[in-house]
Amino acid sequence: MFLKKIRRNREEAELSQVKYFHIYLAIKEEHEEHHYAISALCKLGNVTRAAYYKWLHRQTPIKERENIMIAEKIEAIHSESPDKGYRRIRDDLDRYYDIQVNDKRVLRICRIQNIKSTIKYCNKGCTRHAARPQYVAENILNRDFTATAPNEKWLTDVTEFKYYLGNEVHKVYLSAILDLYDRRIVSFAIRDRNDNILVFDTFTHAVTSNPDAHPLFHSDRGYQYTSRMFHAKLIAAGMKHSMSRVGKCIDNGPMEGFWGILKRERYYGRHFTDKESLVKMIENYIEYYNTKRLQRKLGVLTPMEKHAKYWLAA
Repeated sequence: MFLKKIRRNREEAELSQVKYFHIYLAIKEEHEEHHYAISALCKLGNVTRAAYYKWLHRQTPIKERENIMIAEKIEAIHSESPDKGYRRIRDDLDRYYDIQVNDKRVLRICRIQNIKSTIKYCNKGCTRHAARPQYVAENILNRDFTATAPNEKWLTDVTEFKYYLGNEVHKVYLSAILDLYDRRIVSFAIRDRNDNILVFDTFTHAVTSNPDAHPLFHSDRGYQYTSRMFHAKLIAAGMKHSMSRVGKCIDNGPMEGFWGILKRERYYGRHFTDKESLVKMIENYIEYYNTKRLQRKLGVLTPMEKHAKYWLAA
């Protein structure tokens, strides 16, 4: 226990040097380039002269140099994707920078650098339940969000986004289908209206792209999904329909989760002033999500890597 405490204190001391490294370095560069007084620069940097001179004349330990290098990479990842927490940053360090560190070390550096992921906002949703549903299915999925192969279980839903033209608020609607095995977005459609065409186009694209797929198809009880026309499309594609219970959005949890991820990472906190940039953001994010966003639940793989891995092993 005593040795553990010593090691932890040593690590914290090394990490604390990371916090002030750039301040000390800036003081050194400004003094050498412009001959400003060290005492004045230390006062501006909110550090003591003794601490600066101690840093200046000390030999930097290997571990501390590593922490400084890791901190710089973490800053770069955070600047590009401020939505990422310390776990996703650690996964990126391993995959894209070949830096093997554990979660705790990354978390300590993030705390010292005051790096935090963006806050998750509540998703209000935009489901419009049918007043007189033409067809209603049982909740066959029953919150079993596991699958043993691609195209075994698909989830779908619609969500809305806003953009502003002056004082006018406009909306676009995103419909998507998610595969529960690899969590990839199978297909999606973006339209100005939340209507049958939006949902039908999404479904048609998914079936066209996966002609041999006959998954269990789960949705909420939105009016598009309870129509006879949509039910006929499912039957023609050889699929069985499952529906969430009334007022139980958790029955479609992973799909709702994807909306939360997308909006937290690319939408909340931004103000879109034209439709084109909003649509482009959505399209780019889905491409990024499918091909570049690592997920620990998938074994630190992207959805498309998980998808390809299955077919290589089959």
